[in-house]
Amino acid sequence: MTAPRKICVVTGTRAEYGLMYWLMREIEQDPALELQLIVTGAHLEPRFGNTVDVIERDGFRIDARVPIDLSDDTPRGIVKSTALAASGIADAFETLAPDIVVLLGDRFEIFGAAQAAMITRRVIAHLYGGEVTEGVIDDPIRHAITKMSHLHFTSAASYRDRILQMGESPAHTFNVGAIGLDNIDMLDLLDRDALGEDIGLDLGGGYFLVTYHPVTLNDSVPEAGAQALVQALDAFPDKKVIVTGVNADSGNAAIRRVFENFAMGNAGRVLMITSMGQRRYLSAMKHCDAVVGNSSSGIVEAPSFGVPTVNIGDRQKGRLHAASVIDCAEDAASIASTLRHATGEAHRNAARQAVSPFGVPGVSARIKRVLAETPLHGIIMKKFVDLPLVAAEADDSRIREIS
Repeated sequence: MTAPRKICVVTGTRAEYGLMYWLMREIEQDPALELQLIVTGAHLEPRFGNTVDVIERDGFRIDARVPIDLSDDTPRGIVKSTALAASGIADAFETLAPDIVVLLGDRFEIFGAAQAAMITRRVIAHLYGGEVTEGVIDDPIRHAITKMSHLHFTSAASYRDRILQMGESPAHTFNVGAIGLDNIDMLDLLDRDALGEDIGLDLGGGYFLVTYHPVTLNDSVPEAGAQALVQALDAFPDKKVIVTGVNADSGNAAIRRVFENFAMGNAGRVLMITSMGQRRYLSAMKHCDAVVGNSSSGIVEAPSFGVPTVNIGDRQKGRLHAASVIDCAEDAASIASTLRHATGEAHRNAARQAVSPFGVPGVSARIKRVLAETPLHGIIMKKFVDLPLVAAEADDSRIREIS
């Protein structure tokens, strides 16, 4: 009897775990596969909600915990945390001996996991390469993980094309759609009254769902954008505000203080929740007047609810957008003006008709099939697949000199 193929999922944040939940269930329920789970990063930190407890309550067995010390959120501190992730996860791989390592996204702890897997010659399956987020270090990290990976799963056809531009094998690059759509399809979401009762906030009269993370590749003070957002939200005193927790990127502590002060100064109107969990978060998204901030969820999941998104600044610059998403500058006047437009009847009607560019549910099952059925022999030694040059490039064989 053939031993089950060992599929090791590495997760470092609440958002990433929530996206991979149904994939992990698919793997767990397939007798030909064995789910392994490594938990690291913000999951193990009290100030980010100790979300490892959520994973355990969901009934998953955690095979390894790799703390990476997120107390220093400076760029230097993030480098050290990345190194701790690579070292600790390499130790876990030595014990677990996975056949495939599954990584999602572009965060620094996942970069550390990719380094550990690549150097120890593990097959890497990567969700979601080919995307572009020009305002954050996640962008080059994502592309680097793509080059270290062997199986690729994208959320849109144009993202698959980008991976092929990077010389990856078409036979090992799959456009499956956005995995977050599975949560929308599978979860029993709360109605507005039940959500308000659950979180202790009267949501009558409408509310905004706010998620704002550091923009790590520009020169602005980390909290400046958060302060502009808070100032803009004060222009809508009749709207309640749900603020979700800030991620662990460089500069997160200063941004968190801005929102904590905002919530304390507006008790009964503003509620800050470190970790809502997928069910409550998507329920809040479904019923809100607008999703506001710079999270990918406003780009990927919100359009499926027909809900307007106000996407602030450069963090998500380069991502595909549905018609429900409006970009704006990172200043109070622009944010307030865009919010007025987004919540107007014309744009709300347009948002209800918006078509998501990120496919349809069933993504987890599609990924699982590839993980189970792809032959792994020889896959580690990748070939660079050159694309044919366009005619103009082929004819220009001159060496360009730098004057």
